Amino acid sequence: MAAFTDLSLYRWLKNCNLVRDLSEKYVFITGCDSGFGNLLARKLVDRGMRVLAACLTEEGAQKLQRDASYQLHTIILDVTKTESIRAAAQWVRDHVGEQGLWALVNNAGVALPSGPNEWLTKEDFVKVINVNLVGLIDVTLHMLPMIKMARGRVVNMSSSGGRVAVIGGGYCVSKFGVEAFSDSIRRELHYFGVKVSIIEPGNYRTSILGKEGVEARMRKLWNKLPQQTRDSYGEEYFRIYTKKLKNLMRSAEPRITDVTNSMEHAIVSRNPRTRYNPGLDVKFLYIPLAKLPTPITDFILSRYLPRPADSV
Repeated sequence: MAAFTDLSLYRWLKNCNLVRDLSEKYVFITGCDSGFGNLLARKLVDRGMRVLAACLTEEGAQKLQRDASYQLHTIILDVTKTESIRAAAQWVRDHVGEQGLWALVNNAGVALPSGPNEWLTKEDFVKVINVNLVGLIDVTLHMLPMIKMARGRVVNMSSSGGRVAVIGGGYCVSKFGVEAFSDSIRRELHYFGVKVSIIEPGNYRTSILGKEGVEARMRKLWNKLPQQTRDSYGEEYFRIYTKKLKNLMRSAEPRITDVTNSMEHAIVSRNPRTRYNPGLDVKFLYIPLAKLPTPITDFILSRYLPRPADSV
């Protein structure tokens, strides 16, 4: 018990050990139109930090700029276009000067289209992977010289889906890639005094889930399938799969501050963690599933999926 208390006290002290002169430090965040990025930008401004917020839309940028203080500046950024990233990097360089960039937060992401892999096309995979993984890598590579100058940190948004693949499509594929890229670049940047943190949230309710209803989205995928494929799965598979997906979306945690608190700690703490796991579902379901022997994990997850009509 004494050892446990000492460990808890040690972690509490580490968490309270904050970086000095936060008001002088610049943070660049992608995906600030809504959700995690939008809330994080506001929280860091409230701390007095200098926030450079990238939004995908003009509407999102204008609204954030209107609601925030003079310490926040916005830019339009499409992380799937290198010319847009290059322009954003120059814009950041003009702001930070010789001081460098204290933190890069790669938050921009999409989750759709998702569903059974056979129901999707290559283009469906590419759409998600280009934003969540290739865009994240491209932004990081363009910002690295400024981060090294500040001996700052990189905060990458992964997911519990980067630990265990619970759904088909490009989302989990991209998040596994984010984990690998973050691990490899963390080891390289260690020698430059740069820290890299990975955020692995559970099931939270943000605009990444899209505005269209789950049933309508799944029906579109289903209707585009060849008749042979639909026959092999069966209408009952479609009905049950869609119902389970709706239940999963409905159970998403609306309190996203758990996630932004983790992101904030990775930016302001002198001892940021390598991985943050906000959400009880991550701690008690996804991480244990990822650590179990593969046959056991497969068996547990197979209880979630319905049986196709042509199953053996």
